[in-house]
Amino acid sequence: MPEGMTVDERDTGGRTTPEAIGAGERTTTDRTTKDRTTKDRTTKDRTTKDKARILWAYARPHKAVLVVALVLGALGTATELATPLVTKSVLDGLETSASLRAPITILAVLLVAGSVMGLVQGIMLGTLAERIILAARTGLVRHLLRARVPEVTSRAPGELVTRVTSDTLLIREATTSSVVNFVNGIIGLVGAVVLMAYLDVVLLGVTIAVLVLAGISVVALMPRLSKAQQEAQEHVGALGGRLEGVVRALRTVKSARAESRETERVSSHAEASARSGIRAVKLENVSWTITGVAVNLAVLLLLGIGAWRVSTEAITVSTLVAFLLYVFQLMMPVMLLTMSMTSLQSGLAAAARIAEVEEMELETDDAASAGAVPRAGTGSAGVGGTPPVLRLHQVTYRYAGKAAPALDRVSLDVPRRGHTAIVGPSGAGKTTIMSLLLRFLSPAEGRVELDGHPYEHWTTDEIRSRIAYVEQDTPIVPGTLRENLAYAAPGATDAEVRSAVDALRLTERVAALPDGLDTEVSASQLSGGERQRVAVARALVARPDILLLDEATAQLDGLTEAALASAIREVASTGAVVTIAHRLSTVIDADQIVLLERGRVRAVGRHAELLETDELYRELVAALRMETGRAVPGVEEPAPVRA
Repeated sequence: MPEGMTVDERDTGGRTTPEAIGAGERTTTDRTTKDRTTKDRTTKDRTTKDKARILWAYARPHKAVLVVALVLGALGTATELATPLVTKSVLDGLETSASLRAPITILAVLLVAGSVMGLVQGIMLGTLAERIILAARTGLVRHLLRARVPEVTSRAPGELVTRVTSDTLLIREATTSSVVNFVNGIIGLVGAVVLMAYLDVVLLGVTIAVLVLAGISVVALMPRLSKAQQEAQEHVGALGGRLEGVVRALRTVKSARAESRETERVSSHAEASARSGIRAVKLENVSWTITGVAVNLAVLLLLGIGAWRVSTEAITVSTLVAFLLYVFQLMMPVMLLTMSMTSLQSGLAAAARIAEVEEMELETDDAASAGAVPRAGTGSAGVGGTPPVLRLHQVTYRYAGKAAPALDRVSLDVPRRGHTAIVGPSGAGKTTIMSLLLRFLSPAEGRVELDGHPYEHWTTDEIRSRIAYVEQDTPIVPGTLRENLAYAAPGATDAEVRSAVDALRLTERVAALPDGLDTEVSASQLSGGERQRVAVARALVARPDILLLDEATAQLDGLTEAALASAIREVASTGAVVTIAHRLSTVIDADQIVLLERGRVRAVGRHAELLETDELYRELVAALRMETGRAVPGVEEPAPVRA
């Protein structure tokens, strides 16, 4: 009994790698496989330098804003560095009873100027961060929607959504605040060290010794921190992918009483992410604690050594106070450096995950890249000298990891007018042919032609503009019902939309909706049959030259099926209709039936011819008769379907 396609044909087809894709790559399959393997290895084991280069790519377009923010940060740090020296002047003035007006005025000016520059810098960085997120998200969405179908379908939708939403948030801080904080921290640290050297070299030596030991300890923690943060994000992506699939199959989950099992499975990803996150938090806090302890230890040592140097009159009390103020100031740049490093690690991990999406292979147009390719005289003529609208010539296609090809030297013609039905056991290659016709896949050998000219001579847009496709799952695109119906033809008139609605017996359903055609709809609001009718109506609105139907009648009642059959006949009178046959009526009414078996064309003919001459076809029709209860002349009883 024909049931569409097997798991191998449907799911494995979604996981096809580029080694079997691309008409322009047919002679370079081995090289493509090698390149893809190299890319996967690089993605998995990407170096810190590679991650930093990816991260910088997001910040590069905003270099001018970053430079201004860095200048403001440097000026703000300079005001902070000047404060202890001015404080020393105040203390020295107290000893000599000098006027304090000037140093106090300077302190006030430094405070106001530092605050204003900090405010402006914060606003600039916040705005820049949002712009970077916007660019990252729109870029990822654009890339996802232009990627090859197998590239996208090889990953869980929920995981891809996580990369667009969650991972892009992590690169925000890494490309803005962490960069500025890092530079500010360096300036503050270097400036403080220079001024501390000016005040007393001995005390500076003690301070540097303590901070160097602390710095070595913190740097040693960074690789472990980066790994923990990357693992946490990977588990978040896995959680999103699992949850998206469970929600999509919610009715199946509930009917199988699998709520607890799925809760445990989804929660396992959340728990794994939490474990990695907790490990990252521990490492972060250990690094911050080491930094804080180092500064406090330096203060204690400086108090003891400084008091001794004051007692020997090597330095003054005001010098010791100013030096201690710089030590306290060191806390801020050191903490800034530590925080920016931890934030940078998160951003680097996110950048690596985002890069996996950006490295998905995009659909390419051989005709567009090679310039205008003349089509005259390159086509293959069909019967009577007129080329068929679609032709597969000696096409072979093999899914990655599969020994047997899904299609093996398949040749077939689709007449310019009429209805062609494709039938065969599960796994025979029916949906693979559909994917090839739509250029979702490209043959490893042989060629696909449109109007007698190879697909390589057409752009993808030119090919798909001629074709309307109704897929087996009949998804509803988020939006109004009108937008769904006119999705392939945005300029369709209201009359054209209404005509398709009437043809598919959707008139009463539309009238029952709160806002009619302008009602927001989702897959959960419509039954399976209604979604199928919407999908077929969407194709009719597009008024295509070629209509591809992937088992579009599977969930239709008898009356609606009759309406669809009438619509198919109308389209077939002026154009080509290709269907994967699931109903007996589709088989009987077809002008041409292509019988597939194990990736090859077994027979081509009309229903009566095949019924008389082909045993496998009789078995398939007998199985269809069992489904429908319709009597089929020439078939006395059902026989088991061949494997």
